[in-house]
Amino acid sequence: MSIFEAIVLGIVQGLTEFIPISSTAHLRIIPAFFGWDDPGAAFTAVSQIGTLIAVFIYFRKDISILSMAFTRSLVVMRPFATPESRMAWWILFGTIPIGVLGLLFKDLIETEFRSLTVIAISLIVLALLLGVAEWAGKRKRSASELNFLDVQLIGIAQAFALIPGGSRSGTTIMAGLFLNLKREDAARFSFLLGIPAITLSGLYQLYQLRSELLGDLGIALVINVVVSGIVGFLSIAFLLRYLRSHSTALFIVYRIALGIVILILISNYVIQS
Repeated sequence: MSIFEAIVLGIVQGLTEFIPISSTAHLRIIPAFFGWDDPGAAFTAVSQIGTLIAVFIYFRKDISILSMAFTRSLVVMRPFATPESRMAWWILFGTIPIGVLGLLFKDLIETEFRSLTVIAISLIVLALLLGVAEWAGKRKRSASELNFLDVQLIGIAQAFALIPGGSRSGTTIMAGLFLNLKREDAARFSFLLGIPAITLSGLYQLYQLRSELLGDLGIALVINVVVSGIVGFLSIAFLLRYLRSHSTALFIVYRIALGIVILILISNYVIQS
């Protein structure tokens, strides 16, 4: 992988990780359009470390409060004593579905699911579901009102993002809207919920690639992570501000259009599935 490719893919990762249009899909689509090699599921997972760092920086106050509340709840053995400790435990419990399904379907995720046909269909299906969520959701609840069942439903939705094109932020925001969360609250909880899953996935794949890190791939990864972190931080700020006064309609239209374009290009043999 060239330095130029690493920078481009870092920008793509940072732009698309938090905006509900699927970073994994774009990290597969962009190389296909330019005739580059597929960076692979491992590179995709490691590149998320940059955007994970962006989450830690942007939500540093929230994470500090939740971490202290979680630790205190363990000491006093009262996990749900405060809203902060309850939220910390909800994030932990909400990570279980994606962890279990990620291990069960690891081989499919790294092979068949990376087909551009699968990605295109996934882009369109999630867009339609997100549209229904926008129409059906009442947008009256805050994240602090979530209960255990709500969190498990959002966690299961997050697991569907294992299929490239699903979008982790897209599936979790969609679930939040179905549960009548305000858009900004749904997005904020989505970002916090993603911390454990992205951390574990990124570190695992980094370990898997350890033998290649001293070569050109290691340099490309470092550049990719730095670029994706900077762009990701800006993307978080943009999306939270955007959702205060706008729906997700723009992203829904984009997903459907992109999915249709990909299917047309595949059917005309312009790109390979």
